[in-house]
This record gives sequence, structure tokens and C-alpha cells, in this order.
Amino acid sequence: MPIEIVDNSTESRFEVLVDGKVAGFAEYRLLPTKIVFTHTEVLPDYEGQGLASKLVGHALKASADTGLRVVPLCPYVRKYIERHAEFQDLVDPGA
Repeated sequence: MPIEIVDNSTESRFEVLVDGKVAGFAEYRLLPTKIVFTHTEVLPDYEGQGLASKLVGHALKASADTGLRVVPLCPYVRKYIERHAEFQDLVDPGA
């Protein structure tokens, strides 16, 4: 089952695709110097496969690559950052 993660900027969300179908997403609001993650969801048929972790990891790497600070309003993104020290320096100090 091929997995792909894309930034669907039109919908303001990163999407994880399984066999070309949207299996989950991480919604965001893009600001000039920050990206605010507001909600992460994996559709019920795809739960328990580690897709949320892959999705959020990719989204955070993409944010780092573009120099954006991260505001993790989404509880899943916040917990992911707490568990992965390599992303903690991305968090906006005011978050």
C-alpha cells in the first residue's frame, strides 16, 4: 500500500494518501513567519497504522525546511513535538 504525504495548500492541510486516497490530514493556518497546526485526523478505516505520526513528522520537517515557527494548537501535534526532541526548537516561543 503506497503512502504519500502532500501539502494541499488550497485546503490548508497536509494530507496522507494511501493508494491515492486521502486517509488523514493535518490542518494548518499559515502566517508570515508561523504555521499554526489546528487539527489532525486519520479516517477510521486507516487508524492504527501509524499514519498520523508519519503525517505530522513530515509536516514538521517541511515547516522547518521553510523556516517557519510552529504553533501546535492541535493536541496530537503538541504531543508529537514533546516526544520528538528534534522538533522542540521549532515551537514559537509565544505558543
